[in-house]
Amino acid sequence: MPYHVIMDELTEKARGANAIGTTGRGIGPAYMDKAARIGIRATELLDVESLFPRLESVVQHHNAIIEKIYGGTPLSVHDMFERCKVWSEHLAPYIGPVEHVVYDTITAGKSVLIEGAQGALLDLDHGTYPFVTSSHPTIGGACTGLGLLPNQIDVVLGVFKAYSTRVGGGPFVTELLNEVGDTIRNHAKEFGTTTGRPRRVGWFDSVVGRYSTRINGYTGIVLTRLDMLDIFDSIKVCKAYELDGEIVWDFPGNAKTLERCVPIYEELPGWNKPTAGVTRLEDLPKNARKYVDRIEELVGVPVDVISTGPHRDETVHVRELIAAR
Repeated sequence: MPYHVIMDELTEKARGANAIGTTGRGIGPAYMDKAARIGIRATELLDVESLFPRLESVVQHHNAIIEKIYGGTPLSVHDMFERCKVWSEHLAPYIGPVEHVVYDTITAGKSVLIEGAQGALLDLDHGTYPFVTSSHPTIGGACTGLGLLPNQIDVVLGVFKAYSTRVGGGPFVTELLNEVGDTIRNHAKEFGTTTGRPRRVGWFDSVVGRYSTRINGYTGIVLTRLDMLDIFDSIKVCKAYELDGEIVWDFPGNAKTLERCVPIYEELPGWNKPTAGVTRLEDLPKNARKYVDRIEELVGVPVDVISTGPHRDETVHVRELIAAR
């Protein structure tokens, strides 16, 4: 809702140097309303006339915060209600109980493909709190968000870039604050889709990869953007951390602890010809194959798909993802 966007902007501005780095789209405040049990649900648009008293109460609640705490301009509940009427007209045919749709599709023997949002380290419970999102982009979100049964999930694919990126604040152990990081960022056009902000860039972090595998139960990996590393003579992979003089292989769960971690790198040779557009595993340069194999070994999950370009056909299918039913 419009008041969520305003709340997001005002709250992030008030944090100052401690800003989380949200996209400013109002996602966090919307989830706050959900947890506080005052949120407007899509299903309420099906009876838009009955919505007004609820909407009036919620807008008054947010206006009090916007005006009295942040010194902002209050919103008109009537303008908001007129928007809801338009949304009701356009969205009503698409609103319904998703649990039935998913369950009936699966019991009919059909396949369902679910795409998670963001990344595992942004999970509200399992991520680098407080530098996280407000939902669960880990595998549990498929069950809580869709009403999917855990035993209905056959394949869980972890999508990894061939290097690491992060948007916004928070610990980033392998971050490259140098010319190499700038080179990857500019070459790979690593800028936020929503915000346009430069993404933070680093070498592949297998400690994070192993942790993500543990909390998601990956059956395979989709390795993307391999071709972005074609320009380097050598490539580093983080295999462990050094924490207070000790080597750690498991991901620390505390953001403050992560800030004290130093990456332990393993250096691998680059490859002498481009991987861009390659579609067969045997056509990948020898050193590119070694890089992929090493990621498999360090993460402990087979790489099923390798992306070598932005187009759908620029893909190496190493293994069959989903067996025929």
